[in-house]
Amino acid sequence: MECAVEGIIETQYVEAVEILLQGLCGVPKERFRIHELCLKSGPNLGSVSSEVRLLCDLEQPVPTWTVRHVGGAMRGAGAEQISVAVRTMIESKASKNVLRFFYALGYKLDHELLKVGFSFHFQKGAHLKVSVTSVKKMPKLHAVDEAIPVTPGIQLVEVTAPAAADNYNEVVAAVSSFSEYLAP
Repeated sequence: MECAVEGIIETQYVEAVEILLQGLCGVPKERFRIHELCLKSGPNLGSVSSEVRLLCDLEQPVPTWTVRHVGGAMRGAGAEQISVAVRTMIESKASKNVLRFFYALGYKLDHELLKVGFSFHFQKGAHLKVSVTSVKKMPKLHAVDEAIPVTPGIQLVEVTAPAAADNYNEVVAAVSSFSEYLAP
């Protein structure tokens, strides 16, 4: 599981948020440049379509691949009482031929993005990750060097933390509490 809160900020405030986060987190920031490919299953893979995301970390000397599946948010009476999205999330490292593998399974490329930004990883009631990201789209297939912002002047801010069925209440509290520092 994963607990998450998302918001946006104007690009002009990114430096101020970075300074705030540096002070709150007490750890150095990590830069990232992720090429994200969103794949959807074809009709031959069952009656329920599925979506997986392949993430290629372009900041590494040798790009590394990760497969991520994010499920729907928790629903019901309990979910309505919390300010944090609680959703299933499965993630695994993969080899460089992972895209070919999913194509062979019948998945098709839906869209691709380039996510550029920085993040902080730290412990504060839970293992939190705060990221500030510029989301960009590619005008041509796999043209990461030609990527243009999806929303010019706006950046995505996410506070996330891994959770399990037996501790998600504590993780929700930690994510919610830390997110208060970032509220306008």
